[in-house]
Amino acid sequence: MYKRILLAYDGSDSGQKALLDCKDLAQWSQSELFLIAVMPLTMGFVGLEGGFYDRDFEESEKKKYQAVLDEGLRRLHQSGHKASGEMLVGESVDEITKYAQRVDADLIVVGHKHLDSWAARWWRGSISGALIEHAPCSVLVVITH
Repeated sequence: MYKRILLAYDGSDSGQKALLDCKDLAQWSQSELFLIAVMPLTMGFVGLEGGFYDRDFEESEKKKYQAVLDEGLRRLHQSGHKASGEMLVGESVDEITKYAQRVDADLIVVGHKHLDSWAARWWRGSISGALIEHAPCSVLVVITH
């Protein structure tokens, strides 16, 4: 069974449902839990002349993602689960797969929200779909509507 579970957590409704499912699975299989929040690389305004780096914006984003991670860890600890966590910066699928390899995860858990419009699906892309193609282990996608 799964002994090392990695949850990629973003604090969204689907992420919170994944957190709940991950807790249940970890309790049932007595797994070690790892929680990560992945902050995308940030760029300021991008126009015809290019873009610029905004240090203040990046710092506020780091604080936001760290708060999401801390909240997830707090919820796990309150329910009696021991978990370690880390905030990562980069492209989500790459960072999740590298971290899964680093901790030798047996399972990656991610949340996914079904989007109604084709334009929203196209614009947002699917981290869970891409993750399935690149993951070094099994992937559990927890779906919300």
